[in-house]
Amino acid sequence: MVKFSKQFEGQLVPEWKEAFVDYWQLKKDLKRMQVLGAGQGPTNKPPQTPLAHRLLSPLRKLPFFGSYGRKDHEVIQVHKKLTSSASRGVLYETELLDQFADTDAAREFFARLDHQLNKVNQFYKGKEMEFVERGESLNKQMGILLELKAALKQQREKGSLSNDSKEDPSISCSITSEEESIKGTIDQDQPQEISTAELEKCEVQFPVSPQRPDDSGKLEKARREEGKLRSLSGRVIDCQGKNLKINIPLTTPSRTISALADLLSQSKKGGPEGGKLNINKTKLHHAEKMIRGAFIELYKGLGYLGTYRNLNMLAFVKILKKFDKVTGQEVLPTYLKVVESSYFNSSDKAIKLMDEVEEIFIKNFAEDDKQKAMKYLKPYQHKESHAVTFFIGLFTGCFIALFIGYCIMAHIAGMYTGQSDSVYMETVYPVLSMFSLLFLHLFLFGCNIFMWRKTRINYSFIFEFAPTKELKYRDVFLICTMSMSIVVGVMFAHLSLTARGHSSTKIQAIPGILLLMFLVVLVCPFNVVYRSSRYHFLKVIRNIILSPLYKVVMVDFFMADQLCSQVPMLRSLEYVACYYITGSYKTQDYGFCMRTKHYRDLAYAVSFLPYYWRAMQCARRWFDEGQTSHLVNLGKYVSAMLAAGAKVAYEKEKTIGWLSLVVVMSSTATVYQLYWDFVKDWGLLQLNSKNPWLRNELILRRKFIYFLSMGLNFVLRLAWLQSVLHSSFGSLDYRVTSFFLAALEVIRRGHWNFYRLENEHLNNAGKFRAVKTVPLPFHEVDQD
Repeated sequence: MVKFSKQFEGQLVPEWKEAFVDYWQLKKDLKRMQVLGAGQGPTNKPPQTPLAHRLLSPLRKLPFFGSYGRKDHEVIQVHKKLTSSASRGVLYETELLDQFADTDAAREFFARLDHQLNKVNQFYKGKEMEFVERGESLNKQMGILLELKAALKQQREKGSLSNDSKEDPSISCSITSEEESIKGTIDQDQPQEISTAELEKCEVQFPVSPQRPDDSGKLEKARREEGKLRSLSGRVIDCQGKNLKINIPLTTPSRTISALADLLSQSKKGGPEGGKLNINKTKLHHAEKMIRGAFIELYKGLGYLGTYRNLNMLAFVKILKKFDKVTGQEVLPTYLKVVESSYFNSSDKAIKLMDEVEEIFIKNFAEDDKQKAMKYLKPYQHKESHAVTFFIGLFTGCFIALFIGYCIMAHIAGMYTGQSDSVYMETVYPVLSMFSLLFLHLFLFGCNIFMWRKTRINYSFIFEFAPTKELKYRDVFLICTMSMSIVVGVMFAHLSLTARGHSSTKIQAIPGILLLMFLVVLVCPFNVVYRSSRYHFLKVIRNIILSPLYKVVMVDFFMADQLCSQVPMLRSLEYVACYYITGSYKTQDYGFCMRTKHYRDLAYAVSFLPYYWRAMQCARRWFDEGQTSHLVNLGKYVSAMLAAGAKVAYEKEKTIGWLSLVVVMSSTATVYQLYWDFVKDWGLLQLNSKNPWLRNELILRRKFIYFLSMGLNFVLRLAWLQSVLHSSFGSLDYRVTSFFLAALEVIRRGHWNFYRLENEHLNNAGKFRAVKTVPLPFHEVDQD
């Protein structure tokens, strides 16, 4: 049977952990009481209960006996205290009676228990108020959306009856454009113009109430949150003194370019025509999608709040039972009655709101199909299959056997040494090293997922992965072992044919066919081999390549950081693509690409493209959020670009001048990167921390692991010294040495990933942020 403490830790919301009952500390207090013999009197034995009391005690629990005799045997009394602050509500304080009044351990236990109860009540009340306010906002958003959709439908019907219908000029309305609304990405419908007479209905339905004194703080907070989304999209509707702003964030290039174009055209025309709002089906679709996402996140948050209520209630019951068992007293009925009547257990606002959200979602987003709605609100979690574990073991065994056979064959053929076949090392080896680096990185990502799950780091929420589509660590290991078994098997067969003297064009095309096969699988449209994950990966790569135009989210810049550690793999991919696309494999002219000027220029570009993409992401984040720290982070990637360019130049022309430049630029970039790794990405080296030279909150219990990790990261960051020292490892080919250095950088990145997400998780936990805050399309704005 699983202990409650493990069950409690496994089911609590990770980001709200500090707000839950500190069950572990209360257990420590009870153990200390047990050691000190608290509550057992001078003879260290529980007080003897009279025989009559033992016989009648079960009957007193029945309802018709009422509370007869209970007051005489109560050992505690819990008092309520009203606070001056409305947000804190009622505070509970326990008074000890009888022999408990003289025991310090009991007083400390109940003081902590009261503190936990007050903490739970205040947190629950605050979160409940936050979700209720969010629910009211979404109700208004939904009403406005329905009115706009009805107006659009009505206008279309009018347009089909009469193409030259005119607007009623008696309506006193105007539309002022702060920034034009966004053109849809793909839609064949022509924009429909909605008259302000039809829009007036939604403003009558949801009037802008006058600002009250106690609402000023909420309005100011809403303005600050809205200011974080610095978007070029937005339109203000002004009807009869009431303003409504339509704002769809610029998250795609088409929206960004369209908004800029519309803004320029409006500035030339002096603003849009008064009295009409140009809105089409696509714009409403974007708004509907945003509102639907907000409802899903609200429902998820309410579910977390229900879990918070149930787990805390169960924790109070368990700890009070343990107290009664240790002390031999009956405290549970008295204190539990207070807990049951407290705010977090008695309030039903969250439960009612959850039912309302479910009803609204079913009606408006699921076509009255509850089963369809539950797929969005409560996604089904797929159970992990034992077949996946079986195939991981099977392919691991195949990979090990094939790799050993390949190594023996390579040793017999004299490959990977200074006297190896240059044609094989220049044409086939880049393919093998490219796949090895790629799947080593993927394997380390699977290890990261395993450690994140073990340490309760909510990586799915941080990366915004869909619960039904995210890869588990077993899935990642299966992909790695299966892929590397195929790669090594093909390379083993190719090396066997080459060692026997076969050198035909078809034999030379085998590595290129292998690469083509993996690319075809990557873009395969059929629902096989984790299609949702493959397409999500391609979507992220697209966002990275077009970084300035797409809104940057966590998974985008996390993946861009991974690409910064895969520059050798990208250069191998570039060379292999050139070798096979130009047909050089037919003549085995592996030097053709090296002699081509365009290829040499492309080699420079590939060396610093990942750093350029990451720098553009920092620029976009600075534009969206306005934080100067993103500009400082941009400087780190600019220094890395300069260092990478100097290394490529030094490889082409090994002179003392380029060598000096490589040392200076690489040293500067390394110091910059180490500072950012330790202080910003990992959040360590805080001077005033309660954990010296670390940070206040740590997930790993053993502190020395953090110091070892910093030392390891420092050593692996200095791998670039190999390009300066030119140290060799026996008779190994220099390409193999370069591969080992590239693998060390991949290992460093996999090691960096864990602490990066640990710091991000602790930031979310510090703000109790367990669900996304989805921006809403319709906003009320102040009148000037």
